[in-house]
Amino acid sequence: MIKIGDTIAPCTLKTMGETGPVEFDTAIEFKGKKVVLFAVPGAFTPTCSASHLPGYIEHYAAFMQLGVDLIVCISVNDAFVMHAWGESAQAKNIVMLGDGNADFTRAVGLDKDASAHQMGIRSKRYAMIIENGVLSYLTIDEKGLDSTAAEEILKQL
Repeated sequence: MIKIGDTIAPCTLKTMGETGPVEFDTAIEFKGKKVVLFAVPGAFTPTCSASHLPGYIEHYAAFMQLGVDLIVCISVNDAFVMHAWGESAQAKNIVMLGDGNADFTRAVGLDKDASAHQMGIRSKRYAMIIENGVLSYLTIDEKGLDSTAAEEILKQL
């Protein structure tokens, strides 16, 4: 599993552009930026939709005031699903990033097997602060939404 001080593994994922899916290269997009990245087990799932994503939408301005350049929501879903979820939640300022093959999730060592729930390989619920491509903070919620909520990450900034 990734540790504080590690460089984020370069990974090319997908987000939705104006005309369809576009590549999002973590090595390029995180370079020279302060990024808050939070991961959810699945788009449109109850806790993720009711609490996790809405908190980051609500507190977007506060993150920007604290020097955050980019807020990224990532899930082991495709770019189409992430885009639809972002639109339904009105998450216009959040980068909704699809990790369809769990490439990033596995690279950071935060994958989990949710096959017992018919969900296959998914991401653990976590949040990280990345500064110029280097992990500076990481927290994982094994159950519930305690340490990865937007309000808790704001305290770490």
